[in-house]
Amino acid sequence: MRLARARTDDGVREGEYRDGTLVTDDAEYEVEEADLLAPCGPDALFCVGRNFAATLDQMDYERPEEPDFFIKPPHSVVGHRDPIPYPEWTGELTYAGELVAVIDEPCSDLAPDEVPDAVRGYTLLNDVDALDQQGRTARKAFTASGPLGPWIETDVDPTNLDMYTDVAGERRQEANTELMLFDPHEVVSYLSKRFEFRAGDCVAFGSPANPGLVEPGDTVEITYESVGTLVNEVVAGD
Repeated sequence: MRLARARTDDGVREGEYRDGTLVTDDAEYEVEEADLLAPCGPDALFCVGRNFAATLDQMDYERPEEPDFFIKPPHSVVGHRDPIPYPEWTGELTYAGELVAVIDEPCSDLAPDEVPDAVRGYTLLNDVDALDQQGRTARKAFTASGPLGPWIETDVDPTNLDMYTDVAGERRQEANTELMLFDPHEVVSYLSKRFEFRAGDCVAFGSPANPGLVEPGDTVEITYESVGTLVNEVVAGD
């Protein structure tokens, strides 16, 4: 099942997305992809870095002994098909195609085998990064740095999914989630022992090696098998 949020004539509604139709408890709406919003409103978006060996090689990082994470704030989140403004204060903007777990209900201190029952489903993130800025907050936590969507897929096993990212029609990333150093259930369990998750919080599991930057006019398309494709265009900032 695909769960989505969308703009409708009756305002923002949530429900099951079925090939252009949003089915809510009391109505059905024909919606375009441009009507889709980020599928949830996280209080925090927990992002794991250095979770693929190829990324360690590319960035000359040491292999972490436990998940290495940072947090994007709510105002970083935009939706599928929303523009990504290119900030005027950076000259090195890049992307990262990531799988994301969406937490269903408040929870904490989960064992790995308890994680599937705590997760509503999976969506996708573009972890936009201003590489020439100092520190992860400056690089990754700015407005519109977290495109999220297009929906939440509730029926998917996250441990063996093919993924790829295309930028301006060029294949830039290609991998499988089985290549993660820490699998999704391990990551959610690890973070749940440090934070009390709230409904709608998101956990992103990192990205494979990321060759290249983006420029205004580039369209970034991130696909994870059995989940969907997140599409956003980079636009010149004001």
